[in-house]
This record gives sequence, structure tokens and C-alpha cells, in this order.
Amino acid sequence: MENYVGKRIDGRYEIQDVVGVGGMAVVYKAYDNIDDRIVAVKILKDEYLANEEFRRRFKNESKAIAVLNHKNIVKVYDVSFGDRLQYIVMEYIEGISLKEYITQQGVVDWNEALFFSIQILRALQHAHDKGIVHRDVKPQNIMLLENGTIKVTDFGIARFSHGETRTMTEKAIGSVHYISPEQAKGELTDEKADIYSVGIVLYEMLTGKLPFEAESAVSVALMQVNNEAELPRTINERIPLGFEQITMKAMQKSTRERYQSAAEMLLDLEQLKRNPNIKFDYEKYFVDEQPTRYIGRIQGSANNKPQTKSNTGTYEKVAKVPSAKEGHVPVAEEGRSVSTAVMEERSESDTKKKAIIAGVAVAVVLFLIILVVSLLKNGGLSKKVELHNFYGMNYEEEILTNEEFNDLYNFEISYESFTDGKEGCVFRQDPAAGTKVPKGTTIRLYIAKSGEGTIIPDFEGKDYLSVRDSLEGMGFTVKLIPQPSSTVAVGTVIRTDPAAGSGVFPGSYVNVYYAASESAELFKMPRLTNMSIEEAKKIASENGLTVSSIETVDTSEEKDTVVEQSPKEGSPVQKGDSVVLTVSSGKTALNKSINLPSNAGVLSVKVTVNGIDVVSENVDTKSNNSYSFTVAGEKLSDVKVYLNNALYYEASVNFDREPAKVVNEKYHQISFYVDVEGMDINEAKSVLNKAGYKNIMIQEQVSPAPVGTVLKQSPSQSSAPNLDNTATIVLTVAVNDNGSSNSTTEGATGEVVQ
Repeated sequence: MENYVGKRIDGRYEIQDVVGVGGMAVVYKAYDNIDDRIVAVKILKDEYLANEEFRRRFKNESKAIAVLNHKNIVKVYDVSFGDRLQYIVMEYIEGISLKEYITQQGVVDWNEALFFSIQILRALQHAHDKGIVHRDVKPQNIMLLENGTIKVTDFGIARFSHGETRTMTEKAIGSVHYISPEQAKGELTDEKADIYSVGIVLYEMLTGKLPFEAESAVSVALMQVNNEAELPRTINERIPLGFEQITMKAMQKSTRERYQSAAEMLLDLEQLKRNPNIKFDYEKYFVDEQPTRYIGRIQGSANNKPQTKSNTGTYEKVAKVPSAKEGHVPVAEEGRSVSTAVMEERSESDTKKKAIIAGVAVAVVLFLIILVVSLLKNGGLSKKVELHNFYGMNYEEEILTNEEFNDLYNFEISYESFTDGKEGCVFRQDPAAGTKVPKGTTIRLYIAKSGEGTIIPDFEGKDYLSVRDSLEGMGFTVKLIPQPSSTVAVGTVIRTDPAAGSGVFPGSYVNVYYAASESAELFKMPRLTNMSIEEAKKIASENGLTVSSIETVDTSEEKDTVVEQSPKEGSPVQKGDSVVLTVSSGKTALNKSINLPSNAGVLSVKVTVNGIDVVSENVDTKSNNSYSFTVAGEKLSDVKVYLNNALYYEASVNFDREPAKVVNEKYHQISFYVDVEGMDINEAKSVLNKAGYKNIMIQEQVSPAPVGTVLKQSPSQSSAPNLDNTATIVLTVAVNDNGSSNSTTEGATGEVVQ
């Protein structure tokens, strides 16, 4: 393996140091002398240049991340695929992997885990919307910046459009602790495989341990298929119940019982963020509805005892053995590969299936030959082609994997609840089959999916832009389509496709048809991004459009550069339409999340930059255990956060960096009024002790409230919002008629309890 340190690649990239070594490539830190920036250069190892499989995977990674543009996904600047050198130039990330962070922390605070997982899922949803499934989600492939920003990396085995879908081979063995059951069995995978892996990552963050560990990779793979993980709260009781439920739903063995998309999982995480005490109706996912039986210890595996659910909701280990018809996975012997162990002992029906698949493959090949010959006779691919009939075809297996289809058409997908359609198959297409269309035409495919999905509301008569925002907030990709009308108010919605009342799954495309002037000529919205305000206004004016408002956002782009436009480029518009521009302030932003003291009631939060107030609001700590803010500054600035006017957090931030870099930070110990009324006395004492209050007095009062409940505390919050933690707290506790509080607190009424 050649070491490129000290060399210059293509006269541009000056290699400075090795920052990482992977299975097929080496990552270097380099200086780009043209764009004057530090970059990461990922170079395919010399020994794999002649290996077609590794070259293909390397190209897959570059193609996958090149089409992605998301703040939580590593950026690609340049690629090169020469015969003697293949490399990808990417954004250089100063940080550590999430795996390193978990190792450092032992157990990640659940607020931080929530913050990280939301970013991971936003990145994956963006990838899934582009048709890309990562398939190797693990903490080693997730980078954590100093400001808490997550960057998802390493799309080396991502499935890109028509790429392969079977992954459980020896090459994936290093990721066996995070792979989904369907990957372990070598079955077809989709975005739900990434959801399972996110569940494993969440489990590891929250508990500090992996759900399945054994002495061999084969044993771990079998555990992914057969075993149920111990509930996280039995390991870490501080995890909110709702967070445990979200984690376990993501880790369901059956893809039907998992979250169906990253957007769907994000909705639950956002609810948890707003209300940490939320409980989801997922109990059915924690009950095994099929009989189980014990299997012998897998050679080289960890403790494989039977697992049963106790009446307290905790679990002991169980090994569930489905019948052969259910997809039984045989026990592996030492020395056998993962794929061999998982894929052996197929029944004779497999042979029949292979024969059917072979027949279908031959039919597809014959069709492709006929199609190509037909196209060539008509003068090549530049002419119109007759649109294929996709009805009844499986989208994942027959369309995405077909290179000709993906070369001829662009696909927009809507997954709908459709009981009359076969799962995963097309039940409608637009335009209709047989239509003559140019190469590159966008085809909308409607895919049948089990479940209810999200019901599309009736938006008829509503403003089309607000409807777009509502649907995007529900996790859909929205396409605005104007329709000339003399009877409907211009700018209001006529209908949606799928129609109101349809059950549609997040991530799907939804058409919004809105009324346009009958006499208006429609044209495509021009690109206004990456221009100055004046340039954008000029182009808008030349096209008969009016810039109605200009919003400012903190980014490192040059000041007054347009970074976002509405309507988006390519959207149908007409003369007279309004345009909203979002421009850069020219200031690098700091996105920061800090922990708040729990049960401290409503706190006034103030954020300052160099002594100037930039954020001021009230936060209820009963429903928010953390606080996130975004601020901008110039050069090295002092950022401070005040709670109830007391300095709580401060940091020096270098805003000349992208992203902004926190040079040093410090939390200050502040005592707040901690509201424990309504808690059990033992829980109340624990909360107060954690907040620094050691002098606690107990007085009893006969009450119909549950025995041991804190009825009142003194001083009250109104009298002492910032109480010194050396003060004495008096708690009035409910007792029954015989004076018993059933509290573990010892001492008579009035005694100070340390």
C-alpha cells in the first residue's frame, strides 16, 4: 500500500497526513491549493485497483454521496477514477466518531442521544428520498463535531438505484453487530434495514452496550435473527419509557413492525423531545405472539438462555426458533462463513423459486434486447420511447434493479395503503403505459404497502404554499402543479394526488394541484440561488416575478448571497407570482444544545454574543431537559447563556471557522428552585440531592393523597426562584390515619435529613 503523505495529487491536493484506514481505502488530510481549504482525500488501496468488485463499491460511494446535499452528510467536492489512482475528495471533519464518544462516555445522556439520533435520521431520510440506502449504519460511520453536529459518512456499500441488494457476505462481517435480520439472512433490503441499525446505535448510546454480543460474528448474526434484546430500561433506568419504546420499535425483527421510514421515526422523536413523559402504544411489539422453544447453545456464542417476559415487564433471554416455513436459520458451526451459516438448509421450494426467478430474468433480458433494438431502429435513445407497463411489477426487485429503466426514466414514488395490490408492487402509474415520452421523463409510480399510512387531509380551497409546508412537515415530498381555472380562486388548492383521505407513507411524493390564472402562461421557475440579491431581483423581474420578501439566515456564504428560494427552481410559475428569497448574513452560525436542570420550573433563558442579547425566552424544564440555540458572530466571540439572569454557560467561539468552533466552554453551578410537589418522597429527595440541596426537613400531614406523596414544599418558587442550595427545604408529606408515610426516611417530624 503506497503512502501518499508528502505528495501532491493531480497538481492540486497536497497530502499532509493519514487520518483513517478502512477495509478498502485510506483517508488522508490534504490541502486543496486551488480552493484554499483543508479536505479529506479517500484513496482506494493499490491492491484493490484491479478488483472490479472494490472499484464498483468505491464508485458506488462517490455516486451515492455526490447526489446528496444535507448538512448531516459529509460533502463531496471532487472524484477521480483513473487506472492507477482512484480517489474521492470530501469535506474534512474535525471531530471524533460516535463510537469513540460512546466509549468515552460509557452511557450517553438520553438528551444527547435524542439530539444525535434526530440528526442521523434526517440525514438518512434525505438519502432515502434520493433512492439511497446506506446499509452500513454504525457509530464508526457517524462523525461527531465539537458543536454536536452529526455527519454521516461511508456510503461504500450503499445501494444506489439499481445496485445490489444482498449484503450479508464476509465483507460485511465487521458490521455484524448493527445489521438487520434481513441482511443477516441475505434477503432483500430497503430503507427499513437502516432503521434497524439506527435502533441498535440508539440502544448502544442509551445503555453503553450492544444488544447482541458473542465470541464469533456468525453467532452475533444468528442472534440478530433469533434473539430479543434486553429492554434498555433494565440496564439504564434513567431512560424515558417513550425513548425505550422508540428504540425497541426500530429494532423489531419484522420489517412490518418497524418504523416504515426515517420520517416516521423522526415524528415520534420530536414528540419525545417536546414531552419526555410521553408513552407510545407499542406494547404489542414487545409481546411474542408465536410459541417459542429453546435451542441449544450456539457454538462460540454468548449466553443463549430461554427468554420470557415477566409480569414486571422485564425480560430474560430467549432464543426463538421459527419453523422451516417461517424462515428458520440453522445453527452455524465454527469456521463456517456468516453467509453459509445463515443461508444453508433451504428447502426444495428454493429450487423452484430459483427456477421462477431465472425464467423472469430471461424474460426481462429478452424484453431489454427487444427494447434496445427498437430504440436503435428509431434513431437511438434521443427519440421518444413507448412507456413500459409497470403494473404489477415489484419496485425494489424488478424496477430499481433494471439498468435500462433507470437510464430511460426518472421515478417519483408514492407508497400507499392499498389492500387490493400486492405488497411492494405498482398498482398505478402516471403517465399511462404506452404513452410516447422522451428519455428522462419523470414517471410517478404508486406502490402498494400494508398498513394505514398517514391520512392526507382535505386541503381543497387552502393556500397552496401553506399546504406545501404542512405536507412537508408530515414527511412528504411535495410537487406543486398549477392548473388554469376561472372558477377557483388563484393560488388555492384544487386537489391532491394521492387524494384526500388516502393512507400514504412518509417519504412519498404528493402532487398539489392549485388554481392559476386561466390566461396565464406557465413557465419553469429560474434558479436564483448562489446569486447576489440584486442579480436575483433582476432575473425575477425579467421573468415577470415579484420578490415579495427577503429573509436572512446565518451561513458562511458571502453576505447577501441567495441560499434558498421559494418557489424552488423548476417549479411551474406564472407572471405576477411572488418570490421569497433567503439570503446569507455572511456570518458562520453556532448550533448549540445545552442541558437544563430538571424540575426547575419555568426558567428565563437569555443568550448573549459579546454582551449583546440575541435570544430571550422562557423554557419549562418539566417538558424540556435541554435547550438548543443558534447564534452568529464575528471572529472570536464570547457566547453566554443566562438562566434566571444567572450565568450558566459560557464559551469562546471562533466564527471564522466553518462550522463555528467552540474554543473553550464552561458551565457554572447555579442553584434553582426545584419543584418536587406531587412526587414520592424518596424520588423528591433524590431529585433535590442531585440539584445540590442537602438540608431537607420532612413534616407529615394526614391526606387522602397516596401515602408518601409530597403535598407542599417550602420555600415556594414565587418566594425563592434562585434558592441557595445551602438553604433548608421543608417537604410536607402525605400520611394515613395511623401516621405512617411508608417512607424510607428515618427521623421524626422536623428532623433534617441529609
